[in-house]
Amino acid sequence: MKIGYPCMNNSLDCTSASTFRLASYSDERVEQTVASNLACLKRILEYNLEHGLLFFRIGSDIVPFGSHPVNTFPWQTRFAPEFQAIGDFIKTHKMRVSMHPDQFVVLNSPNPDIVGRSVAELVYQGSMLDLMGLDSTAKLQIHLGGLYGDRDTAIARFIGVWHTLPPAVQVRVVVENDDRLFSLRDCLELHAATGIPILFDNFHHECLNNGEPMAEALRLAAATWHPTRDGIMMMDYSSQSHGERRGKHVAAIEEDLFRDFLRELGDLDVDIMLEIKDKEASAHRACGIMRELTLLPPAPEGYEPPIFTPKQILEADAAPKTRKPRVKKDKAPADSVELPQSANGK
Repeated sequence: MKIGYPCMNNSLDCTSASTFRLASYSDERVEQTVASNLACLKRILEYNLEHGLLFFRIGSDIVPFGSHPVNTFPWQTRFAPEFQAIGDFIKTHKMRVSMHPDQFVVLNSPNPDIVGRSVAELVYQGSMLDLMGLDSTAKLQIHLGGLYGDRDTAIARFIGVWHTLPPAVQVRVVVENDDRLFSLRDCLELHAATGIPILFDNFHHECLNNGEPMAEALRLAAATWHPTRDGIMMMDYSSQSHGERRGKHVAAIEEDLFRDFLRELGDLDVDIMLEIKDKEASAHRACGIMRELTLLPPAPEGYEPPIFTPKQILEADAAPKTRKPRVKKDKAPADSVELPQSANGK
């Protein structure tokens, strides 16, 4: 079992998600930005190793405009040694990573342009994992997409597009149950048709389900993961932020709720990604709880976890979020999302 957090580390003075606007594109800026992002990613992984946080979700923007036609810089060859070194570090220390292409990746869109850009984004992100030399247990996490007025047709359209993906991408794709449109049951239907594993989200299941108790839902999702091709199940963990709109993630882990959830897990082995706003702060607390319950090995002798103040947690909650601008094209139905002109950038 591993514990992790997504994309950014609030404790370090760097980011692995530096980017720039499309209008500012140049090969030189791409080269400089990728070098900086990879250097920071290495620092994050070193921090995580030091603190026993062995699961990490790599951000989508390592390569600005990585899937956009404007990017003709040969970053795959220029940075092959750096990607390989990061992959070697991950494998040497038995860490695990994933990536989560953003909401604009919609394989079941009826718009072929959106589908084309979505596929290009998956190929780009999968190629980074390939460059790292990581096997198919490093995953690309996506959602089923939009309903577009007909659930069965939407699922069938996803299946059709999935069959067109390169095999190297197919083996990495996992589908997450969401909180509004597609439940665990829908994802199980998709798995039956394709073999795609289900990345289970406990909070989304609390928001949208078909009556499955949490312990049962966890085991249904875990059974979709092939032990060698996929590894043990990855899952997302969070809980409801009090006094906020339904579905808003909590700013900091609630320890009693997390303990309750671990009881639902029982003897099920999973890698847990904390989708909680204060990121590594909650990950440290979760590790402490799991060590108390002997779900993780003891910390090395003399290890002292960092102390995070309430002020740091509040600052993480209040930090402005970077939003990617959309390009208005055909009006999408309310139960779908649209992909911007740049699949991963500005």
